[in-house]
This record gives sequence, C-alpha cells and structure tokens, in this order.
Amino acid sequence: MLLTVFQSIYLRKNINLKTKSLKKNHIQLVTLGCSKNFVDSENLITQLEYNDQYQVEHNPESEEVSDIVIVNTCGFIDRAKEESINTILEYAKLKSNGSLSKLYVTGCLSQRYKDQLEVEIPEVDAYFGTMELPSLLARLNADYKHELIGERIISTPSHYAYLKISEGCNRTCSFCAIPLMRGRHISVPIETLILQAKNLAQKGVKELILIAQELTYYGLDIYKKRVLSDLLNELCKVEGIEWIRLHYAYPSKFPIEILDVIKDQPKICNYLDIPLQHISDKILSGMKRQITKNESVNLIHMIREKIPEITLRTTILVGFPGETNEEFQELCDFVREARFNRLGVFTYSHEEGTTAYELDDIITDEIKQERAQELMNIQSQISLEHNQAFIGKVLKVIIDRKEGSHYIGRTEMDSPEVDNEVLIDANQYCRVGDFVKIRVTDCIEYDLYAEIIE
Repeated sequence: MLLTVFQSIYLRKNINLKTKSLKKNHIQLVTLGCSKNFVDSENLITQLEYNDQYQVEHNPESEEVSDIVIVNTCGFIDRAKEESINTILEYAKLKSNGSLSKLYVTGCLSQRYKDQLEVEIPEVDAYFGTMELPSLLARLNADYKHELIGERIISTPSHYAYLKISEGCNRTCSFCAIPLMRGRHISVPIETLILQAKNLAQKGVKELILIAQELTYYGLDIYKKRVLSDLLNELCKVEGIEWIRLHYAYPSKFPIEILDVIKDQPKICNYLDIPLQHISDKILSGMKRQITKNESVNLIHMIREKIPEITLRTTILVGFPGETNEEFQELCDFVREARFNRLGVFTYSHEEGTTAYELDDIITDEIKQERAQELMNIQSQISLEHNQAFIGKVLKVIIDRKEGSHYIGRTEMDSPEVDNEVLIDANQYCRVGDFVKIRVTDCIEYDLYAEIIE
C-alpha cells in the first residue's frame, strides 16, 4: 500500500510512544535518510554551534529529550516516508505531553509535503524545506554566518567525511522524486570544495566520499562544461587526504576522462558507484534513463578494460510498472554476467508527482520483494566468489571502529555503511582511523576476515 502523508492519522493511532525526561539548553537533531541529509545536518550543527547559543546532540540514543527537537526527514520512497512520519509523530506526542517546548521539521519530506503536514501534524511549530537553512536558523534566533562556508562539524567517524559537490538534479528519471524535493542541479564552486576539503583534512579526515545526485553533471551550470576531472585533480593536492571515493555517477553520456583521473591519481580509490537501475530496453525507456542495454553493457566493459582492478557498485530497481517476468529474467542474466563487485536492490515505489505515477502500478509488493530477493541471492554468490579470490592476499585497510571482539575496517573497494567490511581480531592492536596492512585469512558473502601484518 502506498504511504501518503494523509495516512498519518492512521500512523498516529498505531505508534508506541514513551514519556521521556526533559533535557534543557540543548537541541536534539534527528537525521533520517541518505548521506546528503547528513551533510545538511552537519551544516546546521556547525551554524548553531558557532552561534554559541546551543549545544546540539545528533541522533541521540538516550531516553532524555531536549527542550527543542529538529527532525531532518527523508521523503524518497514509501518506507523512508513512513519512518519520517512516525518519527515526527513520536516527538509531536511528546510536545503535546509537555515533554518538549519546540518541534521543527526540515528536509525532503517537509519540502515535498509541507502543506499537508501542517494540517495533519499541527503540533510541529514550523516546517522547513531542503534549502531553508537561514529561515530555520532565524526561527531559532541564530544568525546564518556566511563566513562559515567551508567549515563543517562532521557527524561521521573523524577519519572520513562526505563531500557534497552539488545539490539537486536535472535528470528526468520517471520514477524519481528527488527533483521535487531538491530542485535543479546546482554545483558547489571548486574553490569552496577545496576549502572544505582542507578544513576537513586539518580535523583529521583521511577519506573524502564525493556525493551528489549526479556526480558527472558537475560544473555544467557554473562552468558551462563538465569539470569533475578538474575538481578531482585539485582535491588530490590536499595534504592529509589519502582516499577519494566517487558515488552516484550517472551512466548516460558518462564522461570518459574521469577514468583517466581515477587511473592516474593514486589518491582516488579504484571504486565507482554507477547506478544502472535496469537493463531491459523497454524498462530503461519507461524509466527515462537515456541509455540502452547495449550502451550500458559497453560502458561496463570499457570501464573494466580501462581500469581492470576497479570495484564497480551499482543499484538495481525492480518492479517498475510493466516489468514482465521475461524482463526481470533478462535483468538477472545481466547481473550474473556483469558480476558487479557491489550491488544494491530497491523495489519500485509509486511516487506522486513523478511521470511514472501516471502508469498502473500493478505489480504486487509480494512480487517486488520476491524479485529483489532473487537478485540479492544471485549477487550473494557473486560476492562470495569475489571475496574468496582475496584469501591470502595483502590489502590496505582503514579501521572504522572496534565492535565486540573485532576491529572493523574497510578496503578501498568498500564505502562505509553500504559495502563489505574487514574483521580483524581485537587481540591485534590498532587504532581507529589508522591505515593498516592486512592479510585476508577467510571470508563470507559480504565480509573478509584478516590479520594485521604491519
């Protein structure tokens, strides 16, 4: 069943809430959704902290609640919308009980459904869109400090950070609501990004993860040409940064010169996230992806010929309106043949305001889930075979955290949160944030086991 904002009354009746004790003189900021949302929250935290009026607690784990709560929402697909609405309702109930005095909502859900939310959840003091940081600060009696451009307090572990190089998207994919929430593509100037990178490096960041809705479009709006390669070359000059990772490169009209930079610059990880979504020509056309099956296959072959050691990550969308069993099997065959190193699968969400919303969403949720699981079963075996090939090999790993009896690290083949991890027995000493050399001793489908050799 498609979740809409108008179902919030139903959710209000079915959510379990707890009374929490009040924690004054603080703001609690709850961030939901993708890494782009986390960067937005980090910018908000930075502005508030430098105003010297508030202490901000990000994604609190305690049962205490601050006097002021801000929820940064996601509105991308049904599941994300449901999580956002439930979170708002939880804090709205606490506000009604007098457990907090102010509740504000920002982010993608608020941008997309502000008018409906104001009616359905009136306990919220104000709703703000994705580009309304100055207005939110003003509501909190805080000044927007322009001099903080380039500064950011990060919420990730201190050794890596996301670098958002642009906002919005000019693509017209029929299933995607991102342009409705984030607007058209706006590139961040190169000099601003370099300043951000230098500041992050001074704080101990060693890995930059470049994110955008569409990396390869970077620069067209302000420089009148694609300049991602120029940006990458400049970022490689920043002292202290050892890894630079690329996420979300659109496959249509892919700028080949990026591959030369990846190959020639040792700081750039041999890693590329390139979401293909599907392989059937009919489905690709319905999705308005501006690419064909042959072009997709040729692009994958060309990337691997140019950089044989590259790790390719892709995203697949199943259950698009009209997807037949034959087209799904064509997709399965492609995944078997392409043998992606990393792969994520999503089920289609029927989003109002998108052009695909005009199509009949007749594929049941059960079939969508079955197709997603079948693809992941295929990928699980591929991932295991990829991992088995690393047993006995020496790899460079960055240590992300200690968890139980293991240190948890990543190779350059892996992005945090979404990819494989390396587990190292905690009896071998190392520090979080350090790079170490390891030898792989064993593996499972999505993890490597290893010992430190230096």
